[in-house]
Amino acid sequence: MGIKQYKPTSPGRRGATGYTFEEITKKKPEKSLTVPLKKKAGRNRQGRITVRHRGGGAKRMLRLIDFKRDKFGVPGKVAAIEYDPNRSARIALVHYADGDKRYILWPVGLKVGDTVMSGPEAEIRPGNALPLRRIPAGTAVHNVELLLKRGGQLVRSAGAAAQVMAKEERYVLVRLPSGEIRKILADCLATVGQVGNVEHSQIKLGRAGRARLMGRRPTVRGSAMSPRDHPHGGGEGKAPIGMPGPKTPWGKPALGYRTRRRRGSDKYIVRRRGGR
Repeated sequence: MGIKQYKPTSPGRRGATGYTFEEITKKKPEKSLTVPLKKKAGRNRQGRITVRHRGGGAKRMLRLIDFKRDKFGVPGKVAAIEYDPNRSARIALVHYADGDKRYILWPVGLKVGDTVMSGPEAEIRPGNALPLRRIPAGTAVHNVELLLKRGGQLVRSAGAAAQVMAKEERYVLVRLPSGEIRKILADCLATVGQVGNVEHSQIKLGRAGRARLMGRRPTVRGSAMSPRDHPHGGGEGKAPIGMPGPKTPWGKPALGYRTRRRRGSDKYIVRRRGGR
């Protein structure tokens, strides 16, 4: 997997970088594993915008990814490595011995023709999914379940990897990419290895048009708005904030103000991200 530098044919192209796609072995997705993806533009089911600066973008088909990895004891052969426009990671098409086909997240080191397997008896190899109690301490894992049989919810983006730290009776301590150390039930599944496309963070879009194709809309500064639209708005010329500390568009403090709700799973956090 490599990063390519574009020729500076325009100011936007000068700083842009892109993928070489050398790891991709198949261009078109498996038809049986794709469904239409309707655009939401950051809106919830009531139609209200809950995530700002979303909308537009290129049309995409949703690839159905097997996050549960629940085909225990059935070996699968990696048939292709594909691009997925809906995530930063690459995906691998697996043909199982019973004739089933599924997509999984592509980990570093997994090649076309390799065999993957799920279950307690699987080997400790990239792409294999096992319960956390069966994975040795120090092993890098991804696609980690937070709740039993819910499917992997943690560590799924490009280049991400968690580390199995220690084991207790019912729980396993896992260090997440953020630095947080959390207790997770020992029977929850995790996939061995680091998620592929490690150099994703080095990509530079170079121009606004590439961001728009990804469905990102412009972000307007609060100081450029009117007073009715933002607490920082209004005034003649470039005005200071004029209040104790910057605010969100809804008038809440923007720096150092805790917005995280108390959840029942907070008691499983051994060390928070940031070392607290």
